[in-house]
Amino acid sequence: MTYKFLLFDLDHTLLDFDSAENIALTQLLEEEGVEDIQAYKDYYVPMNKALWKDLEQKKIAKADLVNTRFSKLFSHFGIQKDGVYLAKRYQFFLSKQGQIFPGVENLLKTLIDEGYELYAATNGITFIQTGRIEQSGIAPFFKEIFISEQLHTQKPNTEFYEKIGALIPNFDKNDALMIGDSLSADIQGGNNAGIDTVWYNPYHLENNTQAQPTYEVHSYEDLLDCLEKV
Repeated sequence: MTYKFLLFDLDHTLLDFDSAENIALTQLLEEEGVEDIQAYKDYYVPMNKALWKDLEQKKIAKADLVNTRFSKLFSHFGIQKDGVYLAKRYQFFLSKQGQIFPGVENLLKTLIDEGYELYAATNGITFIQTGRIEQSGIAPFFKEIFISEQLHTQKPNTEFYEKIGALIPNFDKNDALMIGDSLSADIQGGNNAGIDTVWYNPYHLENNTQAQPTYEVHSYEDLLDCLEKV
């Protein structure tokens, strides 16, 4: 076994964020009396993704993202709303969602049985991520869960990985592997920090970025096979 420390991204890698987001948005918009919920979702989802990309590229601050995205959403439909209040309500609804992809528990159990140390390494809001991982039932598989808001830095910053390394006993980046779906956050972050990476790419997307994964897998079975061969 070449690697010892496996750093797992959560959303879109282990946690089904799309399902969680869809339910939480529905609950928020219903609470606000929105009639055409799908129209609001169709505008919100790409807008939100663009804001997170801006955050990764340090174009905006986390507080700006969190506190303005819902006021921007309603403003698009000609309605003025308190973005801070809506952010808190959305966080509440989202924190109750713990959907995982099929096969996640078996994957993590197998890796534990094979002697790997598992850590979660996620960008996000502490209240939301801690709630979701508790709801998911997979928290016991991880020795530690590292959340960007708690570390005051986020993927792909090298500092994110440096702080994680300082908190893991006997950590050696040469024995670590970052596993995630995002080229811009997980893979580029690993590249920046000098840590090997696995690009979890279940939809067979093209890599049109500068990020260079050490390995690419398309399923959890692929990941297990990959680890057996290195």
